[in-house]
Formats: sequence, C-alpha cells, structure tokens
Amino acid sequence: MPGENLTRNEAQERAALVSVSSYEVTLDLTQGAKTFRSATTVRFTAIEGASTFIDAITRAVHSVTLNGRELDPGTVNDGVRIQLNNLAASNELHIVADAEYTNTGEGLHRFVDPVDGEVYLYSQFEVPDSRRMFAVFEQPDLKATFQFTITAPETWKVVSNSPTPEPSPTGDGVATWAFAPTPVLSSYITALIAGPYVEVRSELTSRDGRTIPLGLFCRASLADYLDSDSIFDITRRGFAFFEEKFGYPYPFEKYDQLFVPEFNAGAMENAGAVTFTETYVFRSKVTDAVRERRVVTILHELAHMWFGDLVTMRWWNDLWLNESFAEYASTLATAEATEWTEAWTTFASLEKSWAYRQDQLPSTHPIVATINDLEDVQVNFDGITYAKGASVLKQLVAWVGQDDFLTGVHNYFVKHAYGNTELTDLLSELEATSGRDLGSWSRLWLETAGVNTLRPVIETDAAGIITRFAVHQSAHQDYPTLRPHRLAIAFYGEHDGALVRQHRVELDINGAITEVPELVGHPRPPLVIVNDDDLAYAKVRLDEHSAATARASLVRVGDPLARALAWSSLWDATRDAETRPRDFIDLAITHIGTETASTTLRTVLNQLLLATSHYVDPATRMETRARVGDALWQLAQNAQAGSDAQFQFVKAFTQVAHTEKQLSIVAALLDESIDLVGLDIDTDLGWELLIALAAGGRVSAAEIDAALQDDNTASGAQSAAHARAALPTPADKRAAWDSVITSTGASNTIVRATGLGFSQVNDPTVLEAFIEPYFECLTRIWESRSYSISSTIVVDFFPNQLASQRLVDATLAWLDTHPDIPALRRLVIENLAGVQRALTAQDADRK
Repeated sequence: MPGENLTRNEAQERAALVSVSSYEVTLDLTQGAKTFRSATTVRFTAIEGASTFIDAITRAVHSVTLNGRELDPGTVNDGVRIQLNNLAASNELHIVADAEYTNTGEGLHRFVDPVDGEVYLYSQFEVPDSRRMFAVFEQPDLKATFQFTITAPETWKVVSNSPTPEPSPTGDGVATWAFAPTPVLSSYITALIAGPYVEVRSELTSRDGRTIPLGLFCRASLADYLDSDSIFDITRRGFAFFEEKFGYPYPFEKYDQLFVPEFNAGAMENAGAVTFTETYVFRSKVTDAVRERRVVTILHELAHMWFGDLVTMRWWNDLWLNESFAEYASTLATAEATEWTEAWTTFASLEKSWAYRQDQLPSTHPIVATINDLEDVQVNFDGITYAKGASVLKQLVAWVGQDDFLTGVHNYFVKHAYGNTELTDLLSELEATSGRDLGSWSRLWLETAGVNTLRPVIETDAAGIITRFAVHQSAHQDYPTLRPHRLAIAFYGEHDGALVRQHRVELDINGAITEVPELVGHPRPPLVIVNDDDLAYAKVRLDEHSAATARASLVRVGDPLARALAWSSLWDATRDAETRPRDFIDLAITHIGTETASTTLRTVLNQLLLATSHYVDPATRMETRARVGDALWQLAQNAQAGSDAQFQFVKAFTQVAHTEKQLSIVAALLDESIDLVGLDIDTDLGWELLIALAAGGRVSAAEIDAALQDDNTASGAQSAAHARAALPTPADKRAAWDSVITSTGASNTIVRATGLGFSQVNDPTVLEAFIEPYFECLTRIWESRSYSISSTIVVDFFPNQLASQRLVDATLAWLDTHPDIPALRRLVIENLAGVQRALTAQDADRK
C-alpha cells in the first residue's frame, strides 16, 4: 500500500500543472480470469515543459505514447505511476496496459457465482481505485468527460454512467458497447458493471420534463428476491422530493441501481449507476430496521447525484460534507416522503450513537479533518465523517432555518454545477440566505474535535416548583471547546397513563452555564429532556429525578424519539462508567419488550449484548450472560407472533446462548422441534442458529459443510466461514486464523465473516494464544494486502473479547515500537480504546 499513496501536496502540484479535457477508455474483458486489456487516451492541457505523472496500477504496460512520441514503459512506469516529462501546452496521451481483476472490492472486482458458475464484474473506485481499471489523473478536482468502449461476451449486460448503447457483435460470442461521453465527472464516480445481470426497467418524468430511464440489476440467482416495485417506488419518491427541495432537476440522463456481490460498503454513488450491497436483496426475513436502512441508503445515494456528483469536493478533506449532506438529506426525505415517518428517531438511535462512540475515541478528529494523503482518507470513512457530520448539519439547519438552508443549497448547485468546491463555498451561500455569520460557528463545530455533555441544573422549592433551571455544558479535558447549541428543552408529564410532552422551549445555549428563566415557576415534571427533538449534537444526561422516572417508567414515554433520547442518555452514562453496567442490563431487560421503534430496539439489544459480554465484572459475566439469554428467550416467547420484536429477540438470543439449556433451545429451533408461532426458520436465520451451535461446540465442521451444500451460494459461503471460525477449540481458532492470516486469496467478505466467527467465543481465554501472533503479523499484513483486506484483519482479528490488562500492555508495547505507519496505528489505537473502556466499565460494575 505505501507505494500506492498520493499526498495532498502532490495533488495540488499536479492540479496547478494540468487541466484534463477527456478520457477515452477501451476495455477488453475477454482476456481471461486474471487480467483485462485497458487502453486509455487522455487529452489535457499543461504548462509547457512541465513534468508530472498519471496513475495506473497495472500488471504490465505495453505502450505509452505522448503527443505521438513513444516512451519506454520500462523507464517511465513503476506499476503505480507513469512519468510524463516535457509536456506540451496541449497533450494527447495513449496508454495500453494489462490490468488485474480483484476480489477485494477495489478496482474492477470479479466474482464467480457458485450457483451457476456465471462471472459478474463491477467497479468500486472510491477513494483511489479507478487507476486499477484505466490510466487516470486520480484526484477529484481533475474532472473530465469519460467515454467507455467495452468488449465483453455478447450475452452480458454492460452498464456505465452513460445510457447503455446497443452492442455491436464482433464474432465468437463477443460484442462491443460504445458508450457516449459522460458529463464532466471526477474519476472516482465513473463506473462499469458487466455480466449476465437480470434487468428490470421503468422510468419517471423529471421536473424539467425529461423522461429518466430507471434500471434495477442483480445476479440471476437472486432475481426472484428483487422486490423491484418497492425499490422503484422509493426511487420515484426520492426524485420528486430532491428535485423540489433542491430546486434543481436531476443532473444525469438515466438512473440505474445495481446490487452487486462481495461489496465492501452499503452503496456507492457512481453517477447514474449506483452500486449496492447484495444484502439489500432480501432472500430471507430481515428486521424492519434493515428494511428502513435500505430506504435511507437508496435515498442517500440519490442525494449524492447532486451533492458529490454534480458538485464535487476539491480534495478529500471535504469528504465529510459529501457524506454528511447525503446522510442528512436522505433522513429528511425518508421522514417526509416515505412510510418511514419516524426516520429521525432512527437517526438518533443509530447515527448519533455511532457518532458519539467515534467522537470519544483517541483518534477523534475535527469534522474538517486534516487529510494529508490517500491513507488518511481511507481511515476517515468513519462516524465523524458520516454521523457526526450529518448531526452537525442537522444542528446547522436548526441554526439557520430549514427554508434558508435549502435555498442556500439550491444557489450552491446553480453556481457550482459540474465543478469542484470547498466548504466555504457552501457556507457563503447559507450566510447569504440566512443572514447568520457562520465563521465562528464553523470554527467551533467543524474545526475542533470532541463532543460536549449537557446536564440540566434544576432547583425547586418545598412545593416542587422550579426556582432555577440552567443547562451546564462541559467538554473532555483533551478537547475543551464549548460550543453554541440550538436546542429544545421539554417537560414530560402524566396523561392517561402515559408520559407525554406538556411544555417545550427552544433556545440557544452557549458557554458553561446557560440560565433558562422561561422554565422557572413551573412544577417540576416527572421527566425533563434536554435536546428534545434531537436538534443538537451533544451527550445529554438526565437529572437524577428524570433518570429515576426513566428507569421505572420508560415504557410509558409515548413519543418514540423522546424514548430513544432517554435510552441514549442512560447508555452513555453506562459507557462512561457513571452508572453500573448491571443496572443498564436490568433496565434493558425490563423495558425492551415494549419498544416499538425497530432501530431503537436493534440498537438497545446490541448495547445489552455489549454490556453483557464486555462491561460487566468478569467474575459475574457467565452468570449475567445466562440471565440475559434466559430473558431474551422469554421476551421472544412473549412477543407478538410474527412480529419484528419476536424476530429480533430470537436473533439476539442466538448471539448470547451458551448454557446447555439455551443451546438445546437453539438446536430445537433449528430442527423445528420447538415451534415458535409466527417464526419462520428461513435460510439466513437457520445459519444464525447453526453459528450459535458451532460456538457452543454442538455441531461439527462436517455438519457445517452439509449446510453449505444445501445453500451453495455466496451468502452460504460467508455463513459457513463464520460458522467454521466460531467452532470453540484452540485448533478451530487456529484454522480460522491460518485461513486468513497465513493464506491469501479470500475475498473481503469471507475475511470479514471469518473474523466474526473467530471473535465469537464463549470462553475468551481461547484467544490468549493469539495476542503475540496478532501483533507480529500487523506490519506484514498492512504492507502486503490491500487496504480493504488489511483493515478488516486489523479490526476483526484483534482479540478484544479478552478485555484484559495483558492485552492492553501488548497493544501499548506494539504502539511504542511502531511509530511510522499512521493509518495502521490509528486502527490499533481504536482497538485499544475499546478494551480500556471495557476495563473502566468493569471497575464501575464492581461498585
């Protein structure tokens, strides 16, 4: 990886020398299973006499022709860059090379479907991987048009950013697709998807009267599960919403959405050709939380067509703005244009919890991060970039007003269409529409790290009347910035047996103490929520009286967003070791059975499992796990038949089940000798049950192989890898370790599945033997594998389940002796922080 890096200084120097006009890229995909032929013609202007380089990660370069002059590939090419000297004012560069397919989800990924042996290709270029498919000036501010010509089997579907042309047969079952040039784009949002994909067509009418063709694509073996009507419906709703709110018509000719195998992320915003993970093609039952997440993801990528594709950041330090805007806009669209009207509750439960967790790591950074090179970009696809950024944008909307915000965004699109921008370009438009000076706001919110904590200060007289109400703001000593917050404070009181909002004020707070005289003179209510409606980005503590109410009566808080905020506050106090983990476990077991918001339920269940496995006193952990497992099984039995809650409780139960009785229940569910009314043991749930039995030592490798024979699919292979790695003996764990660390060639999805199983242990001490091998292999793995694979290994094979001082000491020793790889160090530091937090929580649990 180090040889493939690009620094910001290099990018700035190149952008000062070069302006790119167009690319013509010709690819021959009929050359075999390892490589493909890639020919690129680039037209660009330059400062006469200057020297620079073009990016091209290749197997071999056959020819380099610059302005009719043949250059020696052996001299100018190092496999990553091609040097270009003595440039003319106007240049034409032609490069012919062999490039490699990958199985890591980077560049042009090649997948063979185990069901039917068919080959499927797709590209994934963000951040720096279009150079794996064609020669390119790989940086977002060197935009150009792209014209792709593709030779492939004539039975394939071939999709790119421009509408797919009619293929021209060339004989021997091969055809050529000559695409029209794209609009001006950054290279990382160009795309190629090719293979015998199944296609479903539709269309819509844009606000400017154009007919926009719509396409959905997936592998043939998944076609029966593609719910195209639902996806098209969400897409149409998103188009109508964004075109109205942005006041700008969809900027491209067509919109295809393609579900592709072994995808590393949720989706990618290629202009007019969005790729999605296949997990969004639901072959088995999924939770309502996952169904809603698919809606948000579809709308997130659609929002990128304007913010990111039409107008693109100049350099990756504004990556956060791309992703945060899309996340904010997609949540707004989900709440206002779809059936998922409680999307902001989901945002509070899922995105905010991710942001708060990331922002309290030692690796936290300002939203506008310092991005010195491509490795910095890779590790900054994190909760700051996505979730904190989106949370702060929500706060910005509250600060300037939604109408003024959207008007400013419209003006930004009009002024900078098909260009590159920086943060100040957007802020200047928002200042113009709102009249607010955003300079100070930007410095405090975007250029400093850390999350503030807000606590209510409430004093009452003997009759319970409030005599003083204030909000106290604090910050971590390492990140001492106090920020302005636009927020609401609400009182919740009794009404018909429920706790409902009875009074609300909205105000600006700033500094360490903000007095709120509007609330003086009111009777103290049972529950006070600071940051009602979740406008602000801050950790919020409940006052002691409100916390007692929540612990006793959380089920009676009728508003799902208010309930999610209370859950979040109580969990944050647990994570920060202000309250005992065992108390949160009791709270969750008591109240989770009546939670109606699917994502809140999913989030709290994950928190419950984390508290059980990592945060409780190790001396009581097995007893606590048994109690939690029994409680989850009881909740599953009590839940409404066929409900989302029943499904989630069963899934959580499988993750914690470990006693003989619990494992026997899992086995009985799998063989259906226990019939839980309304629960269908479908393919994927069957795998989850089998994985639980594997971790408990109740099935063999042969039984896992037999299950794979029954589900010989890509998903089945991942589940089988997970199950094998979950087998409990030291020899099983060593086999899982060797299959990834010693061997190479596994796809990232298999590596990730194996890591999940490796870390799934009932007896954490089995991982003690891997502490030293883990640290011994880190540098070698980082230097020899792709970023996608190496980062997965660094995170997923770290034995954090041990949560021991020995693990802390070994991690610190490695950090002390390896100061020179910042991106790798960051991942290790984050691993360490999780262990240290667990140890602190365990100390609190003993009190």
